[in-house]
Amino acid sequence: MALSTTTLRFCASHSPLLNAAPVNHDAAVDDASLPDRCDGIGFDAITPDENGTYFFFRGSHLWKGFQGPAQLSNESFQQLDDIGHVDAAFRMHNITHNDHMYFFVDDKVFSYYGHALEKGYPKDIQQDFPGVPSHLDAAVECPKGECMADSVLFFKGHDVHVYDIATMTVKTKTWSHLPVCTSALRWLEHYYCFHGNNFTRFHPVLGQVSGGVYPKDARDYFMKCPNHGHGGHHTFLNCSDIKIDAITTDDAGKSYVFAGTNYMRLDTRREGHHDFPITRSWKEVTNGVDAVFSYSDNMYLIKDDQVYIYNAAAQYILIEGYPKTLKEELGIEGHVDAAFVCPNDDTVYIIIGGTIRAIDLSATPRVVAREWLLPFSDIDAAECNAEGINVFKGAMYYHYESPMTLATSRIAPEPHHLNTAMMGCKK
Repeated sequence: MALSTTTLRFCASHSPLLNAAPVNHDAAVDDASLPDRCDGIGFDAITPDENGTYFFFRGSHLWKGFQGPAQLSNESFQQLDDIGHVDAAFRMHNITHNDHMYFFVDDKVFSYYGHALEKGYPKDIQQDFPGVPSHLDAAVECPKGECMADSVLFFKGHDVHVYDIATMTVKTKTWSHLPVCTSALRWLEHYYCFHGNNFTRFHPVLGQVSGGVYPKDARDYFMKCPNHGHGGHHTFLNCSDIKIDAITTDDAGKSYVFAGTNYMRLDTRREGHHDFPITRSWKEVTNGVDAVFSYSDNMYLIKDDQVYIYNAAAQYILIEGYPKTLKEELGIEGHVDAAFVCPNDDTVYIIIGGTIRAIDLSATPRVVAREWLLPFSDIDAAECNAEGINVFKGAMYYHYESPMTLATSRIAPEPHHLNTAMMGCKK
């Protein structure tokens, strides 16, 4: 089970990708003395570890992952025996403090690495985080790009203390419009304030409530509970059943795969593979895509004869004047099967049927510079990265060293099967 602000719809019978596997609800535990998060008791703190496993804390217990019964906190984190509770927690994921986990209790901070308490801890909070108050309500990391600098948001009442990791300085804001957060979570670049058994999504810089109607019941998204849920029973698809429509990586290193009317991030494996409607990020593209490519901080989405260009640096805002026709934007016509741009290159390669066409994106007007015949047709998608080019056809892909190798090859290379590492599917 995984958190989402939308209903997940990559069902095995309707979609070529995957969804969360069905789980047994947490009430089905042998020890009736253990707390049950299905009772709506809320959480004191939430944090992932270095492997991306999420821990939900309540009193002296925790839940490991999105399913399963409670266990004592000291079974996963020794030296938490006598604490009884955790006020706040977060994982710091940067070069200086790579994957350290911090737990805050009253006026103390505990630092764990690999689930082991580091030497010299616990310390006073002021020793590691000067200017941050004691008796916190919640904490969550906010990396540069999502916040102005690599930061940690510390919550106490309606005040948010924004701690700059590099300068070790604090700026305090008051977000009275948000509920008092008892825990907080960053998940797939979105931020959630938990209050009781509910949660509210917020903007980490402005504090604005965004992304739908809130609050929502955490039991509908974080666990499988009787009389709760936000979707049907979903299963991981076999790799042999996957068929994608497009794949691309933007200039910030975010990788996306598209299938039907949904998309999935591929570079967030530690937070799990989760799918969302394309309209969640590219709201004007309502009926799927034929091809997608990234170039110069922009993402180009092609559907039928229309080209939509979004500014990736501005959280995928549609550029004014778009969509435009393929003829206007790229100087071509026809049904586009796949498209890709290689790193540090100005050429987009467009695959239409059994042909591949090279177009210089730095030229005005844009026209086809060269065209070649391919050794096969009916291509679903293609991508180019530092290792070369992958051309996808059904549940198989073909690897080429360069665009010219692909364009001039007369015989298709040995096909490879899509695998778990690439798509998160089952073997």
